[in-house]
Amino acid sequence: MKAKALLASIRPRDEMGRLRRRLAADQLADLVALDKKLVAVEAEIRAMVKRTPTGLPDVYGIGPVITATVIGEVGDVARFRDRHHFASYNGTAPDDKGSAGRPVHCVNLKGNRRLNHAIHMAAITQIRNRRSPGRAYHERKLAEAKTSKEALRCLNRRISDVVYRQLLADAERQAKVGPGRANGDDSAIQRDRPNPDGRLFGQATTRTRHRGYANPLRAAG
Repeated sequence: MKAKALLASIRPRDEMGRLRRRLAADQLADLVALDKKLVAVEAEIRAMVKRTPTGLPDVYGIGPVITATVIGEVGDVARFRDRHHFASYNGTAPDDKGSAGRPVHCVNLKGNRRLNHAIHMAAITQIRNRRSPGRAYHERKLAEAKTSKEALRCLNRRISDVVYRQLLADAERQAKVGPGRANGDDSAIQRDRPNPDGRLFGQATTRTRHRGYANPLRAAG
């Protein structure tokens, strides 16, 4: 680590300098320990998502951490009437404001902010990849004379709809499989995972490759 090498190269000449070096060493040790904990937590999340019967990781830009966040925050998707209700809950639906005359669409600062952030990060991931479907959608909105922020909000809403449909597909598949069934071949999830450039952006479809696993994230949510 560069920080360790840099700290080791420092040779204080007085007591105050040595004290500062010790304090810096303690802070560096805390950061190293925290980094190890984060790596362990991420590994645990990846393992839990791998055991979870969901197709959310097939949506471009949604990885294990975002998948865990979505499932944990949503819980039972049946509590949402439709995709519009879900978008209102996660804050990707515009908020209408106006004291007189025609209401104006504004940024929605309400709703579940953790879920909103997860969807936003998925959108940012898509925009940064020139070959992603979200990047193409974002560019189409820009061509329609929308600002960059307006186009991003449109993409957030589009991803919200995709996530909602995927959660419905997951719930439908689980209902057909029924409780109590198990399949120990976790590797099937990774073996059948499509290329990231071909991940879902539009309508989610019911799939069978994630069948029968327990859902610890759903229970924790």
